[in-house]
Amino acid sequence: MRSFDKVLNWYFKRNALPYWIILIGDCVIIFLSAVFVYWMLHRSMYTLTHHIGLINTLLVFLGLCLIPFRLLNTYTGIMRFSSFVDLQRVATANLIAATLCWLAHYPMRDFPETTFAQFSSSQILLIFILATALMWAMRVLAKTLYEATATSAKSRRALIYGVGNGAIALAKSIRSANPRKFSLRGFISPDKCYNSKTMLMGMHVLCDISKLPQLIEEQNIEAVLVSPLRKKEFRDNRELQDIIINANVKIFMAEVQVREDGEENEEGNNGTTLREVSVEDLLPRDEINVDLDAVGHELTGKHILITGAAGSIGSEIVRQVAGFRPAGMMLIDQAETPEHDIRLMMAKQFPDIEAETIVTSICNATRMERIFNDFRPDYVFHAAAYKHVPMMENNPSEAVRNNIQGTRILADLSVKYGVRKFVMVSTDKAVNPTNVMGCSKRICEIYVQSLDRSLKNNPDGNGKNNKETTQFVTTRFGNVLGSNGSVIPLFREQIKNGGPVTVTDPNIIRYFMLIPEACKLVLEAGTKGNGGEIFVFDMGKPVRIVDLARRMIQLSGCKNVQIKFTGLRAGEKLYEEMLNEAESTKSTTIHEKIRIATVREYDYNDVCSQIDKLIEVAQQYDDMETVRQMKAIVPEFKSNNSKYEVLDEANGGGKNPHHIANVAEIPTSGYSS
Repeated sequence: MRSFDKVLNWYFKRNALPYWIILIGDCVIIFLSAVFVYWMLHRSMYTLTHHIGLINTLLVFLGLCLIPFRLLNTYTGIMRFSSFVDLQRVATANLIAATLCWLAHYPMRDFPETTFAQFSSSQILLIFILATALMWAMRVLAKTLYEATATSAKSRRALIYGVGNGAIALAKSIRSANPRKFSLRGFISPDKCYNSKTMLMGMHVLCDISKLPQLIEEQNIEAVLVSPLRKKEFRDNRELQDIIINANVKIFMAEVQVREDGEENEEGNNGTTLREVSVEDLLPRDEINVDLDAVGHELTGKHILITGAAGSIGSEIVRQVAGFRPAGMMLIDQAETPEHDIRLMMAKQFPDIEAETIVTSICNATRMERIFNDFRPDYVFHAAAYKHVPMMENNPSEAVRNNIQGTRILADLSVKYGVRKFVMVSTDKAVNPTNVMGCSKRICEIYVQSLDRSLKNNPDGNGKNNKETTQFVTTRFGNVLGSNGSVIPLFREQIKNGGPVTVTDPNIIRYFMLIPEACKLVLEAGTKGNGGEIFVFDMGKPVRIVDLARRMIQLSGCKNVQIKFTGLRAGEKLYEEMLNEAESTKSTTIHEKIRIATVREYDYNDVCSQIDKLIEVAQQYDDMETVRQMKAIVPEFKSNNSKYEVLDEANGGGKNPHHIANVAEIPTSGYSS
């Protein structure tokens, strides 16, 4: 048995069976079919007596058969991946061959049977009918043997979610894999079926989801594979997810990658890959499509400067911008190792793009001046910032220095060196800020907006508005999935270590968006904005963090992992907002997910004076006085669960009302476990 397996494994290697062997096999089948038909007509003695004439006739027939075999390439396919199309090609080739042989047998009838054996028209047709059946059988047998040997005891019994083209392609892909990781047992229909006994590829299609638990138990199902064309339906079907996860069945998402030349890869499919589902795949969200052609038109051939280039948002902006083939890229970050990773990534993925990676702080005014003077950027994407709320509560002076002073340096240099557009990445924590980090970002918004307004209202020497100066655009959005230090990587590590999974509060909710989608919106808003806007992204439906933690524990398959509530951290809100009470939004023609916030306008000179004073105080590293000055600039900044709450009480502001909001009344996604 072991030797038999070795032979099969040798055979099923692509290079082990040259194409000419398949051609010889087909020729042998035709030869034997003709001998059999001749023998059935004349029996053994006559066949032996006239074997020379029979061989001569069959050599002529085989020569004629080579013509359609070559034209239709019946022997160049991989037998273990034979399909109906391949069988159809064989039948067509044999029909043509039968016609040629029928035409050739007429002149051969003038020769004696010792020279050429005689066949009638019906006998020639019978020969090729028999040969076609045997050729089909050979290919089906090869495919069956391959599937039998590819299936092992380790193959997971699986169902496919979907019944369309994507599901069929996925089924063919897993059947042709060697070794086979999944053993297909049926399909789950996302839509209602007209017939409960519907079959697909010889397998049952489950139309009633309520019967899925019974099917999983009876068939011992271990995995559900989601068709690449049915991801959205699966993501929105919470009932189905719960049934599968509660049954301890693994979920895999299919990704189809077609080669540029359209040819099949060595595995015999168009690159269908399966990856185990993560919680990010199941979060309720809408797909976001962006007009990348318009973005590319703006960025192609331009000089682009990106700060925070090694961070979660910055690095994705780097990748997306590089795809538009800018004339040059200046990538700035103060984290050496992540910046080195960006350097390696650019060298590997975008070797033709001139990209310089600089390790420095945006607070270094002298260094920034030199960079702007030498590089002369057309666009600046400013993603550099200290973002961790508890860290900035303990280090408000550093938040002022890096987030506020650094932004001011970059903005002023952008005006000085004629940058066309300055795009700042902000956060929803800047709305009704309850922490130092959020307030620092709100002050950044205030500065760039007031600067943009001042530039537009400042007449040039001809008494006309200066419309050619730098345009400042702000983009404001919430949490992105999988960013450095976010809850999902933290929960994943805690689950890996056996728990507990720490959640600050059972009522805390957050909005989430994929990093690539958020960055696409940043690029679209940034390139299409006219300056002075704060673009607010529609983050979709909010998610309760405790539900997120429970779902991650379920998906991991780990048992007895507990959730521990630790209490809100300093400066943390129960829920984030995209607008404060005094703000509203207006729609844009840029994108359905992008709106413009209408916010209070500030006088540029007043803002400069206040920021000057704030920076001066921050340089004394007096935390309380620094935060006091921040609250003077942003009156809506009310601290939560922080030592700085005394400043609000001293000013008669009391506690932030958002700290005691009735979160139960906030509409959520229904995301449950």
